[in-house]
Amino acid sequence: MASGLLQTAPGMWWRARLRASLNRIETGLEAEREQLPLWLPVGFGLGIAAWFALPRQADWIAFLLGAAGLVCVAAIGWRATRLGRGIALFAGVAALGMALIWGRAEWLAAPRLDRPAIAEFSGEIESVDQLQARGIVRLLVAPDRAAGLPPHVRVNVAVADAPKDLAPGMRVALKARLMPPAEPAVPGAYDFARIAWFQQLGATGKALGPVRILSRPQGWSASRALAGMRERLTGHIHDRLAGAQGGIAAAFVTGDEGAIPEEDADAMRRSGLAHLLSISGLHVTAVISVTMWLTLRLLALSPRLALHAPLLLVAAAAGALAGGAYTVLSGAEVPTVRSWLAAVFVLVGIALGREAITLRLVATAALVVLCFRPEALAGPSFQLSFAAVTAIVAMHEHAGIRAFFAPRDEGWPARLARSLASLLLTGLAVEAALAPIALYHFHQQGLYGALANIVAIPLTTFVIMPLEGLGLVFDIAGIGLPFWWLAGKAIALLLWIAHSVGAAPGSVAMLPGMPAGAYALLMAGALWLMLWRTRLRFAGLLPFAIGALWALAEPAPDLLITGDGRHMAVRTPEGTLALLRPRAGDYVRGMLGENAGVAEEGGALDDLPGARCGADLCAVELVRGGRRWGLLATRSPYQLPIAAMNRACAEADIVLSDRRLPRSCRPRWLKADRALLAQTGGLALTLGRSRLRTVRGAGDAWPWRAPSASMPHGSASRAGGGPRYRWSDRRSREFRPHAP
Repeated sequence: MASGLLQTAPGMWWRARLRASLNRIETGLEAEREQLPLWLPVGFGLGIAAWFALPRQADWIAFLLGAAGLVCVAAIGWRATRLGRGIALFAGVAALGMALIWGRAEWLAAPRLDRPAIAEFSGEIESVDQLQARGIVRLLVAPDRAAGLPPHVRVNVAVADAPKDLAPGMRVALKARLMPPAEPAVPGAYDFARIAWFQQLGATGKALGPVRILSRPQGWSASRALAGMRERLTGHIHDRLAGAQGGIAAAFVTGDEGAIPEEDADAMRRSGLAHLLSISGLHVTAVISVTMWLTLRLLALSPRLALHAPLLLVAAAAGALAGGAYTVLSGAEVPTVRSWLAAVFVLVGIALGREAITLRLVATAALVVLCFRPEALAGPSFQLSFAAVTAIVAMHEHAGIRAFFAPRDEGWPARLARSLASLLLTGLAVEAALAPIALYHFHQQGLYGALANIVAIPLTTFVIMPLEGLGLVFDIAGIGLPFWWLAGKAIALLLWIAHSVGAAPGSVAMLPGMPAGAYALLMAGALWLMLWRTRLRFAGLLPFAIGALWALAEPAPDLLITGDGRHMAVRTPEGTLALLRPRAGDYVRGMLGENAGVAEEGGALDDLPGARCGADLCAVELVRGGRRWGLLATRSPYQLPIAAMNRACAEADIVLSDRRLPRSCRPRWLKADRALLAQTGGLALTLGRSRLRTVRGAGDAWPWRAPSASMPHGSASRAGGGPRYRWSDRRSREFRPHAP
């Protein structure tokens, strides 16, 4: 009897502990029951994110089967508990999210160009973007079927070669050098190929010579009429304000940022004010708010209407219509449509007498957007906008913060101080929410954005945009110039703030290549902190802290090699870049600097100590991780004597070339020539940890990433856009990734 009790007691004890833990979880979930629906879009987004993160079809199928199994287990085993129902629902919507993005990617499949080509073709213009600051006009063209080209092609045309009146619907003829949509040049860089796939864009290129107009559109079209109106309005604003002031003024009204000089756009980014240039929540809210205020004031002038008409409902309807018109006029981009939809939900809540802005509203808007555009989740625009709104609403829903922000009977100095404090606190919350996203996607984040936005947001919302609106209205009578003059001065002040803040010491934090795992932990921790209300939310600090430490501990790559093999960047111990081709363009230099976590301009590889560089070859030695690494790179298309080339290869650990090297070239570690780079794409090497990342991996199944049967198979863990191969300490004659 005693023996039986001793045998069963431990099992009973563990069951009791498990039952007590489940009871505590149920109690906690009961206290958070109003917050549980907020996790529906999180689960839906988790399925979408998993599809983008997992590279193979087998992984996608395993995720779907695992989610389905979790639904069954939770629904059957714990169906009577809130935990079981929550797990089943969360796993179910995650499976739906993956199925939706997988199906949408297959549904949008369209032919793509597989190699660079020069083509002469005719087709119909679908859209025209005037990029005045860059001196080009960007055309989206639907080529004729007889041309044998993808259904949608984007071509940059020099301003001198573009007729002044190019417009959507025209049939044109042109000659262009076309190429497939570009994949990331190095791991962690911008993946235009993924964006192009979901836009069904099959090729991009540059026009060679002038564009000829074959025919003009006949009849009337709403899209052409809106495009023409937008173009005329943009031109009218540029006539009133010249230079950067006109470019920013046009961006606020029509969303056209093409005339903003690059140095001003860069200053806006470095100062954390770049969000002002993209028409989104701030601009749509300003238009709707002004419309509602004017509608209420004008209708209230009539005592009969003020006493008997539902003025608030009428004003809300007028605001929604004005916001919709502004959205359409500005081009109806996804962020603008998203902001307008969210504003409409707010107006509906106001009309129904409900609390206008809640986390449930934000969650509903996110779910609607993801249902129609699931691919938006992978882009920074969706993440930045919803992170900012969620942070603001979550902070204002906190009882202590709401009490601090609430109006009270006090003198104007105290009210002003409270308003400034609320703006600063809101700015800090937004910056904290946006910093991980900006560092992951752009590898940099302005540190003084919260302070700059305290002045810039009110300046834009209450001064610049109203002045532009008044200028447009009074231009009907030809007396709008005073308003445009004032708007220009206000925009000049905005640019001064951007340049001053952006140039301040320590204004920008750089972080090279945040690991995807660290980013996932940061986002999970942030969502946990923002979506719960009880003390349960503080558990999110643990994954957030782990993700932050992981991201900060990730070393910068010592060597970056672009996928075409033409450019190599070496990070020096001083934290600067040395480039194989120092005359590389601004785009290449900026891209390499961002992904290496370096803000300064790159120097030349020739200037490194001990470098031996000539017109055809460049050899340099690096000391990393207690080892001496020999690098050898070709600089010209000319072939060297085979014996000399073989000796140089044998003396080097890593050899880089933009052409195919002979088999007899056998470096000690890695031969990154055209043959290997065609399989792996760009490379990022961390020599101290003997780690290499690639753009492409073995068996990648994403439709925009063409798989290759000859990909090297190795031990791969997905991080930052490609598999990581670990090298052994034993020297080998050739780069060989280890088998798992």
